[in-house]
Amino acid sequence: MAQPAESPQSSDPQPLEASRRAERSLASQQHESQHAEVDAIRAEVGRVIVGQHALVDRLLIALLTNNHALIEGVPGLAKTLTVSTLARAIECSFARIQFTPDLLPADVTGTLIFNPQDGDFHVRRGPVFANIVLADEINRAPAKVQSALLEAMQERTVSIGGESLPLPSPFLVLATQNPIEQEGTYPLPEAQLDRFMMKIVVGYPERDEERAILAQALDAEDAEPRPVISIAEIARLRDAVKQVDLNDRLREYIVRLVEASREPERHRMDDLAPLVEFGASPRAGVFLARAAQAYAFIAGRDYVTPEDVKAIAPDVLRHRLVLTYEAEAQGVSADQVVTRLLEGVGIP
Repeated sequence: MAQPAESPQSSDPQPLEASRRAERSLASQQHESQHAEVDAIRAEVGRVIVGQHALVDRLLIALLTNNHALIEGVPGLAKTLTVSTLARAIECSFARIQFTPDLLPADVTGTLIFNPQDGDFHVRRGPVFANIVLADEINRAPAKVQSALLEAMQERTVSIGGESLPLPSPFLVLATQNPIEQEGTYPLPEAQLDRFMMKIVVGYPERDEERAILAQALDAEDAEPRPVISIAEIARLRDAVKQVDLNDRLREYIVRLVEASREPERHRMDDLAPLVEFGASPRAGVFLARAAQAYAFIAGRDYVTPEDVKAIAPDVLRHRLVLTYEAEAQGVSADQVVTRLLEGVGIP
């Protein structure tokens, strides 16, 4: 006599639950492995650079989102050394361009060279054809050079002799500038500033850090950074950053922050209206969302919190606000305006 078939309700749920546990365990192991790769980069940079943890983390955010960053600070704060050390910790091409008033666009992008042997012109690629480009003291270059770099940053291509050449992937411009020396400088136009995902302001180290810097300079041998991660591994980390959860409430919060920078009176911050001439563009909202995902990722989480958005917002917004003459007369800075925005805009 044939046995009756089991009903779906009587099937054993244990194999399904075991499969789900295995998937969660595999995802957890993968996340731990990815975070260990981030820690390895930090540790390698830390062998050379004392302190500057915020700067290193923000450069990692730029790297993991494939975007550009502008670093501002007085001389002697290891801005250039930090960028070059980070580049050497990755198996990628690196080029440093020292910007000067006599620099030409061809010195950055490249030019056509005539070869008398075959009677033809050949492309000689400039230093911009590298994965990480350090534009040192970028505000010392004239407008023509800045315009050439602008195309490379935005389009990720370079035009030489009527031919459009793609730049390598990843491609990051990490630029430095000195805020206190204005003679012989060319301020970056707003259009180029907007291409930088972040403007990172570097301050002086703490006393303990400065003591460690002195000890390292006097007593320790010079440490040479070594590659600890490849471009292929960086690409996998970027894919993981895109999967970091940014829920609808936080997306709405980011939209409100950007909107409040343009129309503060709509968010009951009438005191800011006379101080801001132009607010942040929609690109700022996109960059803020991506930066918040990367900030959460390097902190070891797969979801974004409001604190992540608030922590990274000054770096994304400060260079996108154009303040009025009234703000300058009152001594109000862009950072103070961003702080007021973060205080005044509530999380929905």
